[in-house]
Amino acid sequence: MKIRSTRRSRKSQFDAMKKEPGIAKQIIRQGGEVVVIVLVAAGLQAMWGCHWLSAQAFCLVVLLAAFAKTVFFFVENLQHILIATQDDMPYHRVLGLMGVNMAQITLAFALDYWCLETAEPASFSEIDPEWSQAEQMFEFFFFSVLNFSFFGFGDVTPQTIPAKLVTMMEVLLGFFTVIFLLSDFVSLKDSLRVRKPKEE
Repeated sequence: MKIRSTRRSRKSQFDAMKKEPGIAKQIIRQGGEVVVIVLVAAGLQAMWGCHWLSAQAFCLVVLLAAFAKTVFFFVENLQHILIATQDDMPYHRVLGLMGVNMAQITLAFALDYWCLETAEPASFSEIDPEWSQAEQMFEFFFFSVLNFSFFGFGDVTPQTIPAKLVTMMEVLLGFFTVIFLLSDFVSLKDSLRVRKPKEE
C-alpha cells in the first residue's frame, strides 16, 4: 500500500514537472522581455531625437508605455503565483521567478524615468544635466530600486506630473509584488491551491 502511494506521488510530481515550462524556455522568455524593454526605451529615445513630438506629447507616450508595462508585469506576476499554487511549485523556484521579474520591473521603470528626464530636464530633482547618460541611467536605476523596495532616501524626487505618475505606477506594482505575492506566499498558496481529487 505504501509503495503504491509513493508511486502515485512520484507520478504526480513528474506530471507537474511536465506541465512546468523548462528552465531554458523561461530564461529565453525573460531574456526576450528584457530585450523588448530596452528596445522600447531605445525607440522612445529615437522618437525624441527625431523631434516628432513636443515634450508634453512625448511624456504622454512614455506614460502610456509605462502603464502598458505595469499591466503586463501585474498580469505576469499573477500568472506566476497562480501556476505556483496550482502546480505546487517549490518556494525557491517562485522566488527565482519573482526575483527576475523584479529586476525587469526596476530596469523598465529606470528607462522610463530616463526618457522623461530627456524630454523635460526638470522632471527629477538632483539629476545634473551635465552628467553623462551612463551616470543618469545609474541614478535612475538606483531610484527605481529604492522605489520598488520602499527604501526611498529622498535624494531624487519626481517634480513633474508625468514623473510622479510613473513613480506611482512603480510603487503600486512594487506593493503588489512584494507585499501580496512574496510576504504572504504560504497562506496565499494554501488558499489558492487547486485540490485534486484523491485517487483510491
